[in-house]
Amino acid sequence: MPDSVVPTIREAGAPYEFGPGTLVDVFLHGLGINRERTAFSVRQEDGEWRSWTAAEAAERIQHISAALTDAGLEPGDRVAILSNTRMEWALADWACIVSGLVVVTVYPTLPSDQVLYILKDSGARAIFVEDGDQLAKVLQVHDQLPDLTSVFVFDPPEDDGGADHEGIRVRSLNRMEASGRSTPRSPPDWAESASRVKPEDTATVIYTSGTTAEPKGVMLTHHNLFTNTVGASRVLPITDADRVLSWLPLSHAFERLAGHFLMWYSGAEIAYAGSVTTVARDMVEKSPTFVIGVPRLYEKFYDAVMESVRAGGAPKKAIFGLAKKIGDRRADRMLAGKPVGRLLEGAYGIAERLVFTKLHERTGGAVRYFVSGAAPLSAEIARFFYAGGLVVLEGYGLTETSPVTNVNPPGDIRFGKVGPPLLGTEIRIADDGEILVRGPQIMKGYFGRPEATAEAVTPDGWFHTGDIGELDSDGYLKITDRKKNLLVTAAGKNIAPQPIEELIARSPYVEQVVLLGDRRKFPLALVVPSFQAYRTAFPGRPIDEAVMEELAEHSSLQGLLDEEVLARVEPCARYERPKRVLLVGRQFSVEGGELTPTLKVKRRVIEKRYADRIENVYQRVEAEAEPCD
Repeated sequence: MPDSVVPTIREAGAPYEFGPGTLVDVFLHGLGINRERTAFSVRQEDGEWRSWTAAEAAERIQHISAALTDAGLEPGDRVAILSNTRMEWALADWACIVSGLVVVTVYPTLPSDQVLYILKDSGARAIFVEDGDQLAKVLQVHDQLPDLTSVFVFDPPEDDGGADHEGIRVRSLNRMEASGRSTPRSPPDWAESASRVKPEDTATVIYTSGTTAEPKGVMLTHHNLFTNTVGASRVLPITDADRVLSWLPLSHAFERLAGHFLMWYSGAEIAYAGSVTTVARDMVEKSPTFVIGVPRLYEKFYDAVMESVRAGGAPKKAIFGLAKKIGDRRADRMLAGKPVGRLLEGAYGIAERLVFTKLHERTGGAVRYFVSGAAPLSAEIARFFYAGGLVVLEGYGLTETSPVTNVNPPGDIRFGKVGPPLLGTEIRIADDGEILVRGPQIMKGYFGRPEATAEAVTPDGWFHTGDIGELDSDGYLKITDRKKNLLVTAAGKNIAPQPIEELIARSPYVEQVVLLGDRRKFPLALVVPSFQAYRTAFPGRPIDEAVMEELAEHSSLQGLLDEEVLARVEPCARYERPKRVLLVGRQFSVEGGELTPTLKVKRRVIEKRYADRIENVYQRVEAEAEPCD
């Protein structure tokens, strides 16, 4: 790869100097590592996994890029992608990138009215959609989208060869590739692509989840994502011998950077899970060495292990308890940089054979590192994995920061913290506790919203994250909560709900929890009971979703959760402890409007939805409630 094409990356593995760069540079770097390496793998309907080399993927990307040009799209035009995570998502993304187009990501779980908002606000001229269901969303609102001219379908309901739908041309991805293949532009002139795209060009517009306000389009430049990719590669030891299982939404900045750009740049194989529900199966079949996940993945893994232990009887509990104790002792010495010792190492070997090997088998047996982001990970769960020989590297960032700002390095992990900042990134804590970030990954701004941009980024480049946190003496960052989530009691006490919710959520009887009580005399825990809670409260009774809502207010279930929640929050300050538990029989969901596409709780929606029941609880206990400290 000549220096004239990639000026800041001279060869695979070369030391990185922060200078101007683009995602085309990232693409060429990954392609240059080994063109015959396996780049992508996908499970077929017959259960076999099919692979594509980097050279084969690059050829398909070139054909799609040529077809986009033939469709009249020009550099700077916005092109949306509305699909679940899959190889075609990655191919479409790279094709747009090398063509100088701006990719607008759209969550496939969004209803048509929210799809309309994003496409209209961004002025998208074309869109890739996954299948007939997503196509229907677009066609339902296309008459309100004057800029939209083309729709490209990964899995079309029928291959119509490019039919018009009231002025909108619909083509299958297969026909796009065939058209691009017939265009006399082979071999691809990647050097021209690299020189055409500039570091300051907008590469993507990603819309925020909108927990408290209307979604805003975050503009990230090529240089933002280039520096974040290369900076993350300096911390995460990924090579072309690694394999990652990709299953999180590529619409989200976290998976797109960590599971897509970073893995291609490092030469790793990307295996695409069939869906969220097949992750456990696909992990065993593909034996990934890296797994990118969110805390919920690790929580469910932990809960499944603990449920198995509880159901295994006294002998199994005793063996597990002893193995965990040995693993914790070994972990403490390793984290402190002390020698483990032959006796402890020998005991760990026995514990590994009896208990921990089974944990590794559940993850495919080859995982070197898990990476956790998008939300805080419980220190208890991180320690549990570490004690079992499965290392979770927790990081932090936001869409506006491309997204990574911090990550725990493999050689110096600190549970409950998200690590030091990436190279070139500055972190400071404002007087009110808010985390401020400055660095090459800070967004260009919010699309079409200069005032909102000015509010978020200071003239000297500091971005207001909206999160509350602390820095230790070594520069490791600890996230306390979202600034907007802080509760202020009637007595003026500040409560950060996130750590308290985390304590409560660790109960096997709790599926979801939200702490409420802003400007009230005491906090209230709104809880969605788990299936196990219903089974415990109503032994022998058939339980399904149809009866959960009916039984949610039953005294047996209420008593069980009251006792459980109050026990869990005992370590908290008196004024932080919820004094009442309100049970809800229906889970919060994206479809129900209580969660964002990234599974963040929309507190205002929940408060409004259950306002009457919440008010009744406070009215009933107002006279008897003890004053808070």
